[in-house]
Amino acid sequence: MTYCVGMLVKDGLAMLADTRTNAGLDNVSSYRKLRVMDVGPGRTMIVASAGSLSVTQAALTRLTDAMLLAGAEAVDPPAETLRSAPTMFRAATLVGHALHDARAAVDEAVGGDKVSTAATLLFGGCIAGRKPRLFLIYASGNFIECQPDTPYLQIGEHKYGKPILDRVVTFDTSLEEAVKVALISFTSTMRSNLAVGLPIDIVQLRAGDTDPELIHRITDDDAYYRELTERWSAAMRVATMAIPLPPYGQAAGQGVLV
Repeated sequence: MTYCVGMLVKDGLAMLADTRTNAGLDNVSSYRKLRVMDVGPGRTMIVASAGSLSVTQAALTRLTDAMLLAGAEAVDPPAETLRSAPTMFRAATLVGHALHDARAAVDEAVGGDKVSTAATLLFGGCIAGRKPRLFLIYASGNFIECQPDTPYLQIGEHKYGKPILDRVVTFDTSLEEAVKVALISFTSTMRSNLAVGLPIDIVQLRAGDTDPELIHRITDDDAYYRELTERWSAAMRVATMAIPLPPYGQAAGQGVLV
């Protein structure tokens, strides 16, 4: 399993993903699920993946191979790739096609085997310094776009981290604050689900820029992440103790269930 989140606020785009993979109770390892794709100068495109590794690997390979072939072959008209897509929306369409085709190929290969080929992608970035955009792409190839009223998208084990995002993050939240809240959502998820774990990869893209301002991996020895986890746990305990006890005990009288 995995947990990935993308946050699109007024200051820019941040995408984060854990690296834990699980092929059984005794087969847990790490695998990079957040990638900055090589799509040429003046454009940044970032992909986070969740679900079947065989499907997501095949989809990303199709996209990168298409760019290699387009540069090596004289085709008229040239094939459209992530390097030539005029907008992020069109690029998301190409990613959706690649994911759909990859899943269909894997489904055919596994035949009647009981193998899950479910997969989803977060796809974000910008072209020529335009506003960053963020999409959630489903295995069938369709997608939705992140909007200011809900300025984040999640894939994977998202239920544990969603409450903090809903309560705190708005479109006007600063990019740095959004990353902090996203990390709180990660530590909350890891506390409740062993299928999500460190390291955490982060990519941060400032609005108006064409290159990421941050590409970083948080590992077990990261002092800031350890402090964030400890302070969040302590703050939750203090807040819980500060709330009055419910008035439903003996002092309020015995209720009657009907």
